[in-house]
Amino acid sequence: MTPQPDADLSGEPLAGESIAVVGAGFGGLSAASYLAGAGADVTLFERNEHPGGYAGRIERDGFRIDTGPSWYLMPEVFDRFFEHFGRSTDDYYDLVELDPLYEVIWKDGDRASMPADREGQKALFESYESGAGGVLDEYLADAAEAYELGMDRFVYPSRSRLRDMVDADVLRSGRALPKLRGMDDYVGDYFDSEKLRQIAEYKLVFLGGSPYNTPAIYTLMSHVDMNLGVYHPVGGIASVVDAMADLARELGVAIRTSEPVTAIEPSVPAATPTFTVETASEEPTDRFDRVVANAPPPHVERDLLPAGTVDRESYWESRTYAPSAYLSYIGVEGDVDLDHHTLVFPTDWRPHFDDIFDEPAWPDDPAYYVHVPSKTDPEAAPDGHEAVFLLVPLAAGLDDDPETRERFRELVFDDLAEHAGVDFRDRIVFEETACVSDFRQRFNAPRGTALALSHTLEQTGPLRPAHRAPGVDGLYYVGAYTNPGIGMPMCLLSGEHVSEAVVEDATGSGVLPSVVPTSTLR
Repeated sequence: MTPQPDADLSGEPLAGESIAVVGAGFGGLSAASYLAGAGADVTLFERNEHPGGYAGRIERDGFRIDTGPSWYLMPEVFDRFFEHFGRSTDDYYDLVELDPLYEVIWKDGDRASMPADREGQKALFESYESGAGGVLDEYLADAAEAYELGMDRFVYPSRSRLRDMVDADVLRSGRALPKLRGMDDYVGDYFDSEKLRQIAEYKLVFLGGSPYNTPAIYTLMSHVDMNLGVYHPVGGIASVVDAMADLARELGVAIRTSEPVTAIEPSVPAATPTFTVETASEEPTDRFDRVVANAPPPHVERDLLPAGTVDRESYWESRTYAPSAYLSYIGVEGDVDLDHHTLVFPTDWRPHFDDIFDEPAWPDDPAYYVHVPSKTDPEAAPDGHEAVFLLVPLAAGLDDDPETRERFRELVFDDLAEHAGVDFRDRIVFEETACVSDFRQRFNAPRGTALALSHTLEQTGPLRPAHRAPGVDGLYYVGAYTNPGIGMPMCLLSGEHVSEAVVEDATGSGVLPSVVPTSTLR
């Protein structure tokens, strides 16, 4: 059931403004809804057939497989987004809470399933290290404090500029300073067991980092899964994208798919921000008061703006990019004996992280992730079949010619057969892959990153690129490259923050009006 489209807008600070949003990823969809809710006339351009950006989908032969994000974490952020518009996630999609949260398979033959309940988690930790069950309570309390500090004082409030950090809330957060040291070093204060440290640290890959280059404030991610839980939306992440697109349309957003933007041209002189937006379609050129870009900023500045408008090539070249990935999307006949989420780790994963960040190379002994959504979701595969998603983090910028990809595919499938006891190569119904060059070509991603900028200390919070594009009044950035960062929940919040910036620039006050539905659910 979805809400009727009519709504009573409690104040329209952007009434009369026309705004283009370029890119319908989570950040673009979020921004489009907030801006429309504030009264703007919003047009959302998306180059692909469906909204979602990296969160795409494969629908083929009865299979439905997400091509990007597959972990639904931090449900309260999604709830908060829909509640701003007087809606609920329940109006659009159903969630299943996973138990176990995931299974870890180590290549020494060891396996461990992470229970959803605390007592089960403590028993698991205790089985690896005497006293670790009790220490887990301390660690997760610390992770919960990091989460509350991070979300309440740094993430929910928009702090995308250094001057935003100088207020009483931030100054009272001095106890977070010890968490600016390295993650692996910090977690080592709690657990000696390398395997327990891996369990505590694997989520950093979701942020595009490693335990050795990411600050310990991101211990908050342990709170995210072990305290808040891991969920699966029925129909996959694509169902969340569909929900956000439906909401945007209900708010009046015009979504134009299969229409890549080819140029963004500011008016000259720019006394009042006005932009011409050109697309690859035969539609007439559009003019807008403002533009919000959910495309990678380096691509916008290099390829979409007129030459010389913004020159930050050296800045983008000096950034630390999050990993790329080797991805395989597979339809399998018969059963696949793996959990909904499975992580396969070498007992020493440091060499793989070195291959990603220090000396880029294809890993010989990779850590990787296998997702089998059909274990939970009947919509993911036809009867008697399984849908499989396999992801191996790789260094951005690697050459991935067909021969190299095929050799690596065989290495990973051999590894899965040897260490997880699963080999379905003779039962594959279909298989599609994506790798570094695909991210570069399909999403204009610098170096083919599969995420954006990594969350190193120098690229955290206000040290990430700003929402306001430098030197171009009326142009804004939203999504994983900006604050607060990588991940679906963070991109939802980025859409809120950029909309606050637009409202502040238009009116002097960055307060977004709530949207109150006037009709009952249909």
